[in-house]
Amino acid sequence: MNDYDRARLVAQALLKGEQTPTRQIIQEKVKIAVDSTRTSQQGCAVEVDEEKLVRELESLFNIWMGLGHVLENKQGHIPWLADRNSEINWDFWNRYVRYLEEEKGWAPATMNGLDQLTESILQLLENPLRSGTWDRRGMVVGQVQSGKTANYTGLICKAVDAGYKLIIVFAGMQNSLRSQTQLRLDEGFLGYDSQVHRASTQENSSIGAGLIPVGKRLIADSATNSANNGDFSKKIAGQFGVSAGAGNPLLFVVKKNTTVLKNLLHWALRHGDKDEKSGKRIVRGVPLLVIDDEADNASINTNPPLFDENGKIQEEYDVSAINGLIRKLLHSFEKSAYVGYTATPFANIFIYPDPDKKNPEFGDDLFPRSFIINLPTPSNYIGPVQVFGLDTDPAIGLEASEALPIIRPVEDQKEWMPDKYKKGHVPGELPGSLKEAIRAFVLCCAVRIVRGQENEHNSMLVHVARFTAVQSEVTKQVKDELTSLKQRLRSGDGKVTGKLEEEFEQLWKDDFVPTTSSILSSIPDPKLKSVSWEEVKYLLHRAVSKIQVKKINGTAKDVLDYWEHKNGLSVIAIGGDKLSRGLTLEGLSVSYYLRASKMYDTLMQMGRWFGYRPGYLDLCRLYTTNDLVEWYEHITVACEELRQEFDYMADAGATPDEFGLKVRTHPQGLVITGANKMKTGTVMQLSYTRSLSETTIFYKDENKNQQNLEVTEEMLKTLGEYSNKISNNYIWQDVPAKKITNFISGYQSHPKVKTANTTHLVDYIKAQLPQNELVLWTIVLISNSRGKKRCIAGHEVGTTLRKDASPESSQEYRLSKSRLLSPTDEWLDLSEATRQEILDLTRIQREEAGKPPGAGNTPNGKILRSKRSPKNGLLLLYPLEPEVINSEIPVIGFVMSFPDSKTAQMVEYKVNNVYWKEEFDQP
Repeated sequence: MNDYDRARLVAQALLKGEQTPTRQIIQEKVKIAVDSTRTSQQGCAVEVDEEKLVRELESLFNIWMGLGHVLENKQGHIPWLADRNSEINWDFWNRYVRYLEEEKGWAPATMNGLDQLTESILQLLENPLRSGTWDRRGMVVGQVQSGKTANYTGLICKAVDAGYKLIIVFAGMQNSLRSQTQLRLDEGFLGYDSQVHRASTQENSSIGAGLIPVGKRLIADSATNSANNGDFSKKIAGQFGVSAGAGNPLLFVVKKNTTVLKNLLHWALRHGDKDEKSGKRIVRGVPLLVIDDEADNASINTNPPLFDENGKIQEEYDVSAINGLIRKLLHSFEKSAYVGYTATPFANIFIYPDPDKKNPEFGDDLFPRSFIINLPTPSNYIGPVQVFGLDTDPAIGLEASEALPIIRPVEDQKEWMPDKYKKGHVPGELPGSLKEAIRAFVLCCAVRIVRGQENEHNSMLVHVARFTAVQSEVTKQVKDELTSLKQRLRSGDGKVTGKLEEEFEQLWKDDFVPTTSSILSSIPDPKLKSVSWEEVKYLLHRAVSKIQVKKINGTAKDVLDYWEHKNGLSVIAIGGDKLSRGLTLEGLSVSYYLRASKMYDTLMQMGRWFGYRPGYLDLCRLYTTNDLVEWYEHITVACEELRQEFDYMADAGATPDEFGLKVRTHPQGLVITGANKMKTGTVMQLSYTRSLSETTIFYKDENKNQQNLEVTEEMLKTLGEYSNKISNNYIWQDVPAKKITNFISGYQSHPKVKTANTTHLVDYIKAQLPQNELVLWTIVLISNSRGKKRCIAGHEVGTTLRKDASPESSQEYRLSKSRLLSPTDEWLDLSEATRQEILDLTRIQREEAGKPPGAGNTPNGKILRSKRSPKNGLLLLYPLEPEVINSEIPVIGFVMSFPDSKTAQMVEYKVNNVYWKEEFDQP
């Protein structure tokens, strides 16, 4: 340990208990820490950059973190942790805490958050000492690259301390991801290198937490190791003589692979006893904890269940292989707990739960019936909202969030890498955008040297091709480009026009200087500091010389061996699926991404650029197409909506089953799940309770727009005199539902707006009428005081201006950010007292979620709708300015706001694979 690290540990200890220490307090503690380090070194020269240490500690103490929300089904569960807490020796956990604080430099708020969250999850599992048969199924939902591995490592430490004897971690489908996960658990839980020795008996094999002195030896065994071929193979299974539950805690880190899972199941059943009732072998007395990392990938049963005439799942139906083996494993243990971790839980929530019966061969499906926890992220996490930004979205209570200025549009890739190509495609010359991205990465590496981060890892991602043969061609091209840069920076360009150094300087001035300035003014990271070109230019050769190019796919021998590079690895990683799920690229700064997918879970998992970027966020760049940016904006809203719905239902005390039903019946449900989970003919149920339906895509066909205008005017003329006029908006109240359904039936919505399907809307409204719900409506004709004046049904209105986000050649008029509703239009008919109550509840919800106070008076849409009577719906009519699409006919858009309802009747529709093929390019 060097002087700087010694001083840092002392300063952190002195600052413990300080919630938000000022810079002055931090400076005082740092001075004491440095003096203490000098004293301990007995007069030896001590070199500590005090200002750097102050900035680092400022960064740590600037971080805050909200609380996690929990949905729980308490049936069959016996609370236990509070009674046993004081008697448990938390040895593995306490060692892990010290490792994260002392070696990884975790912030106090993040450490406290991890402690609380892992305790919450452990409490929701069963007491490992509880006798009899028990089975818990849960899910933990976090953001992509937000620290889920650290969370389940902490959970494993606590579970083992509490008495769980067998830990099985399912770590993706690739060797590289399994190996990386094993290494993380070697460092955080086992404390030794599993490649050197499977039992921690050799002192020299200690790594990570194993190097923390705790006064005693903590021993856990591992049946697998971190080598690329260290999985539980048939050979290892045959030689592995350790029995389940005997002696030390036992860890398996395995791929989701049918052969490996069969080996594991066979090993487990060797230690089981024959059950007299079922004839199956059951492993008794061994509490099993299964951690399923990336639980939405491969674990889902993609063979939909068969139903009988009463709508119940039939006992006998085929399940997909990996799903079946995981369920068999759990079903073979008397005591088991399953916790799935994922950032994209859409598919898991669409698992059809059947509480009435278990499949006799496989047991329950993997629906998280016991609990779901929504992990909060620390304030220094950079996720989809930060990268892509958000417009104000009252539908889910989101304020506007400015996108970070790090996205660079790619428009010159078509000839090099067309959208659709065959296996044998040979890409032409590298596009200028990729050459620029490589140069940006070199600059990033150089700046990090200036900032004292030379020994940190640096990664660049190039994800442009699906086929491995094409990836090989791209790798060769990138290597050639990098070699050229190295040679030219080493020997200079001589008299060549446009010297390379001048190209770098131009990119620095045009891109890096303004971006750093912008981020410095908006992101509270004291580690960020301005750097001059004079400091950077002399380090370009040093930076580029360290960069390697690696091809990471199923056919390549390259591995991202960060752990082998103690002085930092600088790498350009080129690949496809291996890079798109789970695998962490350390120090990722520049991404060049062209791979197209419209499925929400696939898109979000491909976003390796999310995560933590302390001290170099201003250097990060995402080079991608405008189409992909638009799709990421869509998925950002969808994911935030899912989390908002989760938090709302958690506050209401809902169970996982109730949340699953809500998501499966949400109008967005069909859009956000994978096609292979919804076969042709699958009957879906739909409910609009407490949600919005709004038109965000329109025709540019004048005949259709004229028809929609006429239908609107016909309805308005039947309403008589308006009830009220607020801010130029015309309001009619107590309008019978029949007038609403007549209007919707006559309106032609664009087929791409799935949430505004007029047939579904009419069916839903009619289904509620017998319940005495949605019987009376408020209609508001929106008039924008700054808009051009038009006459609608005899009323003078100002049209609403909404930009067209579609290409000029398109036949669609697509609203930017897919939003028609203006923030406070949804409460125009509510009283001032009700509005204030909604704002108060919105503020309280934000505080409980650990979010900063919202700007202005933006109500949370779900809270707002919960305050509207189930009898009353709201229809907002927006006459849009037609000049935007070079027309004279006002385009009529509508928003329908549905109140909360405990007794809402659902409507059914069938999934058609033609829709998937056309909309998502899915087979």
